[in-house]
Amino acid sequence: MRKKPDIRAEEHLGLVHMCAGRFSNRGIPYEDLYSAGCEGLVKAANAFDTARGVQFSTYAVPVILGEIKRLFRESGTVHVSRSLRELSLKVQQLTERAVKETGKEPPLSVLAEQTGATPEEITTALCACSPVLSLTAPDEDEGQMDIAVEAPDEKISDSLALRQVMAKLDPADRRLLELRYYQELTQVKTAEVLGMTQVQVSRREKKLLLYLRQELLQ
Repeated sequence: MRKKPDIRAEEHLGLVHMCAGRFSNRGIPYEDLYSAGCEGLVKAANAFDTARGVQFSTYAVPVILGEIKRLFRESGTVHVSRSLRELSLKVQQLTERAVKETGKEPPLSVLAEQTGATPEEITTALCACSPVLSLTAPDEDEGQMDIAVEAPDEKISDSLALRQVMAKLDPADRRLLELRYYQELTQVKTAEVLGMTQVQVSRREKKLLLYLRQELLQ
């Protein structure tokens, strides 16, 4: 017999306390953190499907943390270090220069070599200094950094946390990432399978990768 969402949520309130505790003393009252976490718990309970093959707690924690992080973003209390802001600015300047000189955005490996930072550090800086991404918005640039997508990132592909975040994606978006990162199809082949153009796949993939990294690294 399937457990009712409200009962499932009530039985796992301890997860909310655990997640809220990670963000205490950071400028937002604990009561507000707990309230946001409860919203995430309820969302997770309503959306959870036992057919996913994972424990409810494994599925719920990223959702709870997501609601708490959203509270910080909306309240403007997220602190971005000076080093991240400087790295983000440097990457944007290098990208703009490369576009003017070559007509193409440089891949992460080139930016890493030019800045002395790792690709993960560059991604973190861009995510921290960029507006919150909306996966329901049109797949256009709209001021977001456009970085060339390279070969699948093994560190991220093998991450349990990534699979948890991917479980919340729209099926079409999840299918796109599965084709690119697990079946390792090219963007052209992926476009053929999904009935899209290569440009559409490229734009959507970049947006999804930034979103996933933002969820995983914040």
